[in-house]
Amino acid sequence: MIINTGARTDTVQYYTDWLLRRFEQGYVLSRNPMFPNKVLRYELLPSVVDCVVFCSKNYEPILSRLHEITGRFNTYFYYTITAYGTDIEPGVPSIERSMETLAALSRQVGKQRVAWRYDPVLLTKAYTIARHAETFEWMAGRLAPYIDRCIFSFVEIYKKLQYNMPELIPLAMEDMDALAQLLGGAAARHGIHIQTCGTNGDYSRYGIHPSGCMTLDILGRANGISFRKRAHKGMRQGCHCIESRDIGAYDSCLNGCKYCYANTNSQKARENFRLHDPYSPLLLGTLTSDDTIICGMQKSFLYKAT
Repeated sequence: MIINTGARTDTVQYYTDWLLRRFEQGYVLSRNPMFPNKVLRYELLPSVVDCVVFCSKNYEPILSRLHEITGRFNTYFYYTITAYGTDIEPGVPSIERSMETLAALSRQVGKQRVAWRYDPVLLTKAYTIARHAETFEWMAGRLAPYIDRCIFSFVEIYKKLQYNMPELIPLAMEDMDALAQLLGGAAARHGIHIQTCGTNGDYSRYGIHPSGCMTLDILGRANGISFRKRAHKGMRQGCHCIESRDIGAYDSCLNGCKYCYANTNSQKARENFRLHDPYSPLLLGTLTSDDTIICGMQKSFLYKAT
């Protein structure tokens, strides 16, 4: 089983003590987003967790204690650093500080376990194709010695994004092609393996590899372990990533990114943050008499020699 700590919220940045305590106590509870009174229990033990996957925009809060997890579990880290400032990502550190933290993370866990996510790629009057080209080139030069790969995706225009980010300029096919060519070229110049995430088209002509950013092959090579071959559906349509169990909660991230899919809006996230108890096995709130706890499916993907 793969445990994902950050697809629904930036657990590393805002819930560090809770996350470390859950691994210390050896289990976690997670509410089903569709059926809130259905609570899943996952054992956080090396015997049942094949790999712990982290996704964050700021690893600085956990660096000094990260060994408490990496010393016991196989791990892989996705670090999102984009070209945007606080006008789009209010709670995210500066690009310079983020790159310094990524380098520190890489030195601690090894570059083979660190992927740089440059996504979502979007356009506004301030963030033009030219600005992406300049910023990505600069960042690629700095980050190349510290990363396993770079992953990017183009922004998806879903309904709430039209309200949260009216300044967004819709991406035309020619815009995506131009951006892909620029990103692919910069990655090649700095010796970076670059790939897409999700359904973003075929840009192999620019040296860009296809989707599949969290595969058993990537996690296995990073940790020196072997997984069994298995068929799976991916995390969503067009995705080739292995399924994982997320222990976070939607509407709980304080980064305030305008393009965020996991928050309805920043106000709701702030309200939910006040429900957080670092000693609760749940990220938000505590168990109630209406809750039903169900043991989550924890099946190993590891190859075991006989």
